[in-house]
This record gives sequence, C-alpha cells and structure tokens, in this order.
Amino acid sequence: MTYSNSTPHRRQLLTTFIVGLAGLAGMACMQANAQTAWPTKPVRIIVPFAPGGTTDILARAMAQELSKAFGQAFIVENRAGAGGNIGADVVAKSPADGYTLLMGTVGTHGINKALYSKMPFDSQKDFAPITLVAGVPNVMVMNTEKAKALGINSVADFIKYAKAHPGKFSMASSGSGTSIHLAGELFKSRTGIFMTHIPYRGSGPALLDLIGGNVDVMFDNLPSALPQIRSGKLKAFAVTNAQRSAALPDVPTIEEAAQLKGFDASSWFGLLAPAGTPADIVNRIQQEAAKSLGTPAVKEKLLAQGAIPGGNTPEQFTTFINSEHKKWAQVVKASGATVD
Repeated sequence: MTYSNSTPHRRQLLTTFIVGLAGLAGMACMQANAQTAWPTKPVRIIVPFAPGGTTDILARAMAQELSKAFGQAFIVENRAGAGGNIGADVVAKSPADGYTLLMGTVGTHGINKALYSKMPFDSQKDFAPITLVAGVPNVMVMNTEKAKALGINSVADFIKYAKAHPGKFSMASSGSGTSIHLAGELFKSRTGIFMTHIPYRGSGPALLDLIGGNVDVMFDNLPSALPQIRSGKLKAFAVTNAQRSAALPDVPTIEEAAQLKGFDASSWFGLLAPAGTPADIVNRIQQEAAKSLGTPAVKEKLLAQGAIPGGNTPEQFTTFINSEHKKWAQVVKASGATVD
C-alpha cells in the first residue's frame, strides 16, 4: 500500500524536476541568444572633437576593425565642443545597450573634472570603461616659415623670444581642458612666459590655422601633427612626455630641451560605454579591440604615427582612469589653468 501511494508522488516529483531542468535549459539558451544577438544594428562611436585630430583618427581606425570583427557597421560621429564634454555627455546619457560608445580622451576622463567647476556628467561613475586604445606624446610645433623668419630653431630660442616679446605669441589647442591645452599651460607656468590661449573644436581646425600662420604654436598630439612635420609645413621643437618618441627619434623631450625636470604631459585615448552596459558586450568589444591592436598591421601603423597601442582589460582601464584623475588634478593646480 505504501509503495502504490508513493509511486504517483515520485512520478510527480520526477516530472516537476524534468520540467524545471527544461526551463533552466530554456533560460540558458535565451541568455546565450541574447549574448550573440548584439549587434543587430549599426553602433555609434562618438568622437567629442572635430574631424582630423588624433581622437578622430584612432576612432575611425577602431571602427574599421570592429566592423570587420562583428560584421556590423561601427559609425564615427563627431560631437565637438567644451573640451570634449559635449560629446562625452551624449554617451553618458545614452541607453546602456552597447549601441553608443565614446572615444574618450585624457581630457574627458582625466583633466576636465579638475578644470571645470561644473561638469554635465561624472567621468568615473557614468561610464563603463572598455579598453585603452593608445597612448601618444604631444609635440611642440610651429609654422616652419614663421619659426625661420623669427630665428627660432629650438625650445630655448622660443623661450628667449617669448620673454623678449611678452604677449606676442598665441597658443592653439583642440579645446579648453584637453592635454594639448594643459601641456601648453604647464609649459607657460614652468618657463614663466605668457601666450594667449586660442581654443578650437578639435586638432584639425587648429592645425589648419597653425599652418596658415593665424596662430603661433601648438602642443598637438603627435599622430595628427606628424604628417605636417614630415611634409615640412610644421617644425617640431620637442615632445612633451618623459621619453623621446620612436616616430621622431631626433626630437628631444621638453625636459631635455628646456631643462624642465619632470615635465610630462602626454595623451591617451580609449573606448567607453554608458554605465550599466552589459558586461558581456563590454568584454566582447574589449577582446576584439585588443585582438586588432595586437595585429602586426595595426600595431605597426600606430607606432609609425607615434602612438603606443593599448588593449588592456576593462578593470585595468578603470584603475588607469582613476590614477589619471589624481595626476591631472595636480597638473591643473600647478599650471593655474582655468576655463570658467
């Protein structure tokens, strides 16, 4: 009697268990499908500066590689203004679905928080870091013909002339708060010279005015300035980081050229998504980006432009961004730079 009464119960338990397993399997299948479904439409990469600068150059290179990797279009969209804050804010307030990314910079995610009294976003809380794409030195450049006409052949010549003609020089940048701006401000504070800062909406338009002789000097990112240096239109005086660049081995550092111990104002660029973007999407983008940055073709292309390829993990990139906030807060304070 006990056996016959318990058998239906056991069968019911077994049926319930099998149905439960089937449900779990179905859920796992749905999750797997959800992971593989992205991307089903084009992905935007917002560049917070005008076309033609290093941010734009690197974003377009990554868009091409990611389009090939995922079989879906990655489209670059330029949203310039406010030292990168306008474009970065677009991404910070976009849906966290993996379809809007940012090519962030040392400005948007290292400098601006210390430079601007009011920020439209929190650069550490409102983003999911994906990977560092590249680090680059900045380079101090002048219109070659103008430098020749003024008898300026070195950083020392530039400082001597600027001190003898206070207020004569104007300094172009890709926007207030960028590393290009801060490198110049740091140079001003360390040498005791004065230059009028002229901010643009990206390196591209600033370089055009520099080549045209409408502004006097710029501390541009090396990849965007390098073609103009090689063509002879711009004269490179020094790079702004601690070591010489392999792309310009004969050009000294500012520390060497002006005896400014510890001078270092280099730049970096990296991919970020809105905070809350699913981890599997973030990780997939990072893995494909790192894979492409590690290929000989892409690596050699970046090195030839003066950029050092990245590819670190989201966790490593997050730690790096946090350390950059601390570093640039000290640089901003030392330079006395403000934009408000």
